[in-house]
Amino acid sequence: MNTFKVPSREDVSTNNQAIFDNLSKALGFVPNLYATYAHSDTALENYLTFANAKTSLSAKEKEVVNLAVSQVNDCIYCLSAHTAIGKMNGFTDAQILELRAGYSTVNDKFNALASLAKNVTENRGKTDETVLENFFNAGYTKGNLIDTISLVGDKTISNYVHSTTQVPVDFPVAQPLELETI
Repeated sequence: MNTFKVPSREDVSTNNQAIFDNLSKALGFVPNLYATYAHSDTALENYLTFANAKTSLSAKEKEVVNLAVSQVNDCIYCLSAHTAIGKMNGFTDAQILELRAGYSTVNDKFNALASLAKNVTENRGKTDETVLENFFNAGYTKGNLIDTISLVGDKTISNYVHSTTQVPVDFPVAQPLELETI
């Protein structure tokens, strides 16, 4: 396999250097996965625009989706990053493991959202009718559905970039999922 080196600021285009500078200011570092997008002169900016676009989902709801999708796609990088971000958004370790498995025992809306994100990802968009009905019964709207599917796509892109490049994980590595799933 071709080895992917994580590019440094000096290795990327002027446009990507400016994005690296902004990421460094905002996060304190440039995550390896984001740096990997910078092998392309346009992909990093395009991805960040998509990932940071307005959505009807809250920050916590976005993490519900990110965790469930990254688990289905078996992306250790994104699982590690979103475990850290999930904790910053108030989720406990136990709640994060449940969300990764596609459910929540502490929040009915998160349960419906995690189940939907898992189902959409596993079935490549051919969503189970019962899962979809539970999503709407939990109080979500058709707009929320479209935003959730968009987020599934967003996270799948990063999952695939990491799965293909295997750049080093620069977050505390997420523990394996060993829960009984429902």
